[in-house]
Amino acid sequence: MTPDLQATLKKLPDRPGVYLMRDARGDVVYVGKAQSLRSRVRSYWQKATPVGEVHRIRSVIDRVVDVEYTLTDSVSEALLLEASLIKRFRPRFNVRLKDDKSYPYIKITKSDDFPRIERTRKLVEDGSRYFGPYASASSVDESMNLVRRLFPFRTCTIEIEEGKRALARPCLLYHIKRCQGPCIEAVSKDEYGAQISQIELFLEGRQESVVQALTAEMKVAAEKTEYEKAGTLRDKIRSIERTMESQKMAAFKRTELDLVGLARQDNQAAIQLFAIRSGTLIGRDVFLLDAAREAPDEEVLSSFLLQYYARATSIPHQILVPCPLPDAGDLETFLTARRGGPSRLAVPQRGEKRELMALATRNAGETLAREQARWMADEGKTLIALEQLAEALGLPGPPLRIECYDISNVQGSDSVGSMVVFEDGKPRTGEYRRFKIRTVEGPNDFASHQEVLRRRFRRAKDGDEGAAEALRWAMPDLVIVDGGKGQVSAAKEVLDELGLHDMPLAGLAKEREELFRPGIAEPVVLPATSSALYLVQRLRDEAHRFAITYHRDLRSKRQTRSAFDDLAGVGPKRRRALLRVFGSAKRVREAPVQQIAAVPGIGAALAARIKAGLEV
Repeated sequence: MTPDLQATLKKLPDRPGVYLMRDARGDVVYVGKAQSLRSRVRSYWQKATPVGEVHRIRSVIDRVVDVEYTLTDSVSEALLLEASLIKRFRPRFNVRLKDDKSYPYIKITKSDDFPRIERTRKLVEDGSRYFGPYASASSVDESMNLVRRLFPFRTCTIEIEEGKRALARPCLLYHIKRCQGPCIEAVSKDEYGAQISQIELFLEGRQESVVQALTAEMKVAAEKTEYEKAGTLRDKIRSIERTMESQKMAAFKRTELDLVGLARQDNQAAIQLFAIRSGTLIGRDVFLLDAAREAPDEEVLSSFLLQYYARATSIPHQILVPCPLPDAGDLETFLTARRGGPSRLAVPQRGEKRELMALATRNAGETLAREQARWMADEGKTLIALEQLAEALGLPGPPLRIECYDISNVQGSDSVGSMVVFEDGKPRTGEYRRFKIRTVEGPNDFASHQEVLRRRFRRAKDGDEGAAEALRWAMPDLVIVDGGKGQVSAAKEVLDELGLHDMPLAGLAKEREELFRPGIAEPVVLPATSSALYLVQRLRDEAHRFAITYHRDLRSKRQTRSAFDDLAGVGPKRRRALLRVFGSAKRVREAPVQQIAAVPGIGAALAARIKAGLEV
């Protein structure tokens, strides 16, 4: 800790505010908010980590050389300022919405005599009404297309004032009944404004109010014998009711809530947001976030709620989240201030809400899987990842074939190893291998790695490429082991023993996502947003998944072994015969030898051996 940093920490006030941590280059590495700046910021340099502290921040404390802070009058103000600063500086160690500068909104230009409805990515205080943010442009287009089918409105940008004819003749949209023609004075300002009010109600999710208003208007038109207008209104009502029927959620009748589901994978997170108003699902969007693997779910959720509702135009009475949040009180204060009325966080425990939360979580998980599949299918990104990895490790060229190894056991029992293979940045599942550890007793990760590597590289050495076996066990361009310096040193011993002195080798440590190389003390730290880091994390996670699946299979088989399994001469058929007669191994053990020998297929000699074996 530098003297300047010590002086700053001593002067921290016991008041709410926002703090920025900077490194030696002046870059902001973390932004946080606090009820008490003094206690919160100082806690990062304390030996004992407070309950709920963000552990990954402690891993970068040695990089922090300066702390700046801004005082606020309340925690609610601090939350709003924190969201703004995260958006501005995009710190590496904060959870943040991806592309958060460009989320689209639906805009209604209320200041115009004849308002337009358009898509925008900027919030401007110009008297317009905004709906959103939406997760993508396609989400906005879907909503606008639905509104356009139900309510005609103008999309042109020409200046139209009440009482002034702007054009001599209307455009095509007027003729196909997608615009009311204010440019040719085919509709008054009041009539057009009433239509815009219905659109606002529809976008708010208050479709029932729209239906009631249209029904009343239809009855008036019918009484005036304006049957064509009444028929048009009837068709519009039916269209809205069909939309409502497909979105209706009876369990949430007269409920105003948002439901947030979360899924995590590597350094990515996905949030599925369901917006429910008056029992109708009016929006379902998925938002992607950059979130460090070590960040707890509670922090990811809190960060999303803060950044999303800091810009949201509609905040509901209730927001459902999948787990309790430690800063729920501060968030509720912030949400209530933004809404202008009470807004509460809750965790659904049972019933329809719990089921809907499970659905949201599944949807978020599927979105993450699609994103990763899209990334893996992108040839450009995989090539960039391989080139970045080659540059970081000092390899002569991109490692087209990478093998990654992991060990899995529980206190040394059922110890197994896994080998996964990526070629051109993509998994080659047909070449995955798994190893049951034979020579190592107890939980010895180093020796287990050595056994796996020794057995693997005896299969193929330089010069064996012409053999059929060598084709299946081709030599890799890079070997990665799950672990740090110790695992790398153990792996290097085996490679040297087998004459593979020049085989590129690295170890990926989980705690800080650092790459260790043999004989080099300083680790390689890949940028958090680099494609190379994502690739090696995928490799490590795949190796871990493959190893732990095999380990669980072995443990399950061991735990379900029968007392007959170790008896010579007793196979599946004789075991079934014994169980059919006696029902259990215990009753076989208690039965006399003569009774056991009477079972079909069991003679006197085998019955004696069974009796003796079960009594051991």
